[in-house]
Amino acid sequence: MMLMKNISMLFALLLSAVSVCAQTQQLAAPPAVNAARATKPAATKTITVPPEKAQPVDITRFDKPPAIDGKIDEEVWKSASVLRDFYQTQPGDNISPSQRTEVLLGYDSKFLYVAFKAYDEAGKVRATVAKRDAIFDDDNVRIVLDTFNDQRKAYIFGFNPFGVQADGILTEGGGEDYSVDVVMESKGVVTEDGYFVEVAIPFKSLRYAAGKGKNWGVHAFRRIKRFDNELNSWMPISRDISGLLNQAGRITGLENIASERVLEIIPTFTISETGKRIAVQASLTDPLLADRGRFLNKPAEFDPGVNVKLGITQSVILDFAANPDFAQVEADQPVITANQRFPIFFAEKRPFFLEGIDIFQTPLTAVHTRAIVDPDYAAKLTGKVGRNSFGVLLASDNAPGNYTEEERANPDILPRIERFLDKNAYIGVLRAKRDVGKESSIGLIGTSYNFIERHNHLAGIDGRFKVDKQTTLNFQVLGTNSRRFFYEPDEDRNIFRTGNGFAYNAAYFYGGRNFSWELYGEGKTRDYRADVGFNSQTNTNFNSLFFGYNSTPKPKATLISYHVHNFTHIDYDFQGRMQIWESEFAAELGLSRQTYIGGGYERAYERVFEEEFGAIRTATRAGAFFGDNAERSSNKHHFFLWGGTKPSKKFGMDFRVVYRAGHLDYDFGAGRRFPRVSPAALLDPEAALDPGRGGLFEFRTSMFYQPSDALNTTFSFVRNRLTRYDTGLVAFDDNLFSSRTTYQFTRFLFVRARLDYLTLSSRVRGQYLIGWTPSPGTSFYAGYNDDMNYNGFSPFTGIREDGLRLNGRTFFIKTSYLFRRSL
Repeated sequence: MMLMKNISMLFALLLSAVSVCAQTQQLAAPPAVNAARATKPAATKTITVPPEKAQPVDITRFDKPPAIDGKIDEEVWKSASVLRDFYQTQPGDNISPSQRTEVLLGYDSKFLYVAFKAYDEAGKVRATVAKRDAIFDDDNVRIVLDTFNDQRKAYIFGFNPFGVQADGILTEGGGEDYSVDVVMESKGVVTEDGYFVEVAIPFKSLRYAAGKGKNWGVHAFRRIKRFDNELNSWMPISRDISGLLNQAGRITGLENIASERVLEIIPTFTISETGKRIAVQASLTDPLLADRGRFLNKPAEFDPGVNVKLGITQSVILDFAANPDFAQVEADQPVITANQRFPIFFAEKRPFFLEGIDIFQTPLTAVHTRAIVDPDYAAKLTGKVGRNSFGVLLASDNAPGNYTEEERANPDILPRIERFLDKNAYIGVLRAKRDVGKESSIGLIGTSYNFIERHNHLAGIDGRFKVDKQTTLNFQVLGTNSRRFFYEPDEDRNIFRTGNGFAYNAAYFYGGRNFSWELYGEGKTRDYRADVGFNSQTNTNFNSLFFGYNSTPKPKATLISYHVHNFTHIDYDFQGRMQIWESEFAAELGLSRQTYIGGGYERAYERVFEEEFGAIRTATRAGAFFGDNAERSSNKHHFFLWGGTKPSKKFGMDFRVVYRAGHLDYDFGAGRRFPRVSPAALLDPEAALDPGRGGLFEFRTSMFYQPSDALNTTFSFVRNRLTRYDTGLVAFDDNLFSSRTTYQFTRFLFVRARLDYLTLSSRVRGQYLIGWTPSPGTSFYAGYNDDMNYNGFSPFTGIREDGLRLNGRTFFIKTSYLFRRSL
């Protein structure tokens, strides 16, 4: 009955959206524009777009290419089309900018040429020798190109004053993704008058539609950091309209472009030598030294691979990878996992999967390519034809059958894994999406995951509809069929069976000049599985209401703006039992010198049931929880304080402090340092779980220091400490220290050192890297990673070990080269 109510409510919303499907959805703006929206004026402001900006700008065709040297002094630039008369859109509301900016545009048969003239006072420009995509703490300029003029997706090309590149994809409603790398050339020069940047973007690096009568959407931005993060825009940005690409200007005249089918081949080679600590048998003459382990160095490994990209047309791309090099140059940031019930999401970083990833992204994360762990091969076809976008992904993943040598040699483990050894999982994804009306869209998605005793199939529909200038409706509905083991709390065992699941998501958002609100709903049934995607919790519904107010900005004042909001949500399972209720009230002040401070209070209630943790009790069997109570609950009070500042290019910091009174300790324990401290566990360490209330203190801060243009260092600290009320004992106290230092010799050559230390696990992890990355696809890395215990416990005996003990280390050299040819 509860399921049918949710379905009915969802389809009622969908029917209301279909009646206005010719309208378009709200699309997310870049961080610069999102920040601008956070300081919205109080009253409606009419914006008149000048005639020269209301009509498409005709782009000049160059008769000879300019030299990309940052000087903009060639005669050919005098004939370029010019974008001028910018508006300050943050913190001001379409007022005169502090400094003058011009953007020059031209093209020939192979390249789009862009030049930025960012005038400024001598010695005031903020610039560093940054790595690619790390320019946003510098002054910077950006151009946004909607190459299909569909107001749904666009390329972002950003540059700092030295011409360091940042490139990505802007998806309306989905934000920015800077994981995409585009082959192009750029150079910047700082002068007494400000700085100049020249850019040449090959058309063969883009997906686009061009020719007679074709327009591209365009935005041009400039960020001036010292003026309270001032953002200037060529087009006026109305805060009475949700979206960015629907407020873009237009360029036209891109005709007689060379039609090139591009073939890219990137061979990769990795040489690595790994060592690890392994167990050994105890000495008969000295049993006290039992199994402290020894360190074993494995032979060096050579791992070649190849990635191939073929441009079938200007908008359809085929990618193939054989034994792809998916070794990550930078590992995931460690996180605190004590008292954690559900999986933690980690973003995709691998280049092959990042190409065209936006087409596969949906609200419920039906596709998360990190589910494909170690493929032998993978192929992908993505593109757009007319109003239709599509994507097909196939992969053979050897990770499920790739067991370690120790597991294979263990006679107790081998019988359980023998039938899975060296077997692959076969994975497929199909995505189709159609533009509807002016800004709306509707899509279909299907995935399949197949391995021995683990089969999962998913299919669904999603859509985005722009109801009016301020209002959007997004939705997704998914159904799944699985043939696999499911844990049955009624029987306290895993049962191999078929399970059918259902998930839904809907969001109705209004974003006005001052006020914004959102009604949101999401739910997943007990047997819902998305083995090619990401999912944290099942048998739950999440319904929320957000309401916020943004003040009138005062660009010259100390208090530039303020924001207040309430966010309330209720979670309940499909049996109608409430799981969580929370209502947060918060406010934030935006101050000068890029400084902000905020605080809030949240009233909350949490309820957990023993079948979420294990067996359900019966007359003849104990349940997952200790005692007579099959559920636990807590009234909670949460207090927040946060802030940050970036007063100069040399220093910045931020912090967040939270105290959660009444937070539930789930009684998992936190290793040898913090065994379980519940009343039941103190009487019997093997007792059933005994969740109880406590006080959770959370603190996190990060600081960066940039003593020179080439050197920067960042330090961060996170602490979580939970103390039980009933016993007065600490359930866990974990501290994460992280430091990262980079010296950027040039735009392409750098060295980096990173160190992470988690006190709870006593783990110290170091990563040391030298890299040379002259262009996307071409790179050379040499690195060393290690993993150590510091005053920790032996993984074999549990005996405390003083000092540093090495668990594992890896030396590696990784190189790749881009061969690029036009066919």
